[in-house]
Amino acid sequence: MSDVVRELLRAYREGEVAEDEVVERLVKQPFEEHLIGRFDHMREARTGIPEAILAEGKDPLAVAEIFERYARAGDQLIATRVTAPVLEALRPQLDGLQHYKVARIVSTLPPQIDEDRATVCVISAGALDRPVAEEVAVTSRLLGNPTHEIFDVGVAGLNRLVVELGTIEKSGILVVVAGMDGALPSVIGGLASQPVIAVPTSVGYGTSFKGVAALLTMLNACSPGTGVMNIDNGFGAAVLATKINQFGQRVSAGARE
Repeated sequence: MSDVVRELLRAYREGEVAEDEVVERLVKQPFEEHLIGRFDHMREARTGIPEAILAEGKDPLAVAEIFERYARAGDQLIATRVTAPVLEALRPQLDGLQHYKVARIVSTLPPQIDEDRATVCVISAGALDRPVAEEVAVTSRLLGNPTHEIFDVGVAGLNRLVVELGTIEKSGILVVVAGMDGALPSVIGGLASQPVIAVPTSVGYGTSFKGVAALLTMLNACSPGTGVMNIDNGFGAAVLATKINQFGQRVSAGARE
């Protein structure tokens, strides 16, 4: 991809293409066709978030191929919900990739943390919520956020949460992950001044309806201003936290100017 960009810039410098065409080709048409879809090499430049794929259900060999191409180019690619067959297909190149077992994430590049951003604090209710909470935390770091975890502080034992309030108060964005009754985000929202992003998980007994009960609780939270993600969508929560952080940085930079 870098060679294509260099050639395009050379053509612009020599007057072979107009400025508008350069913008069009760099920002709106940077796609590469693959068996599992069209991949957008300029997504990060346009949205602040690198290319990512949901690996679950996709052809393992096709996933391995696209990882090989991104790794060769030195670009970031994040795969979530990496299944055993996908992991097996990636095994020949896994030593050169970043694998996060509990979060079920594989990426081409390690985290590069921007210490000027606010800390994302990932709070989870129970041990069974951990895979989703890990997905949030790992993705948050891969997207450049300083990230802290507070796990296993659900409402069944609020005393565990009380001792963490100091850490929570120092954080910038709170992502709260909970299943069963999904009550923890409402509790946190009633204590914190920061943005709260709630993530319902599919953990619970029969009438939890695989996370629907937690989702509805969070949507009906009495703590106003809580943002709610889809069930088990830790990746989406980390992306939202990142965009909040990036927006804050742009506002601060504009104020300094």
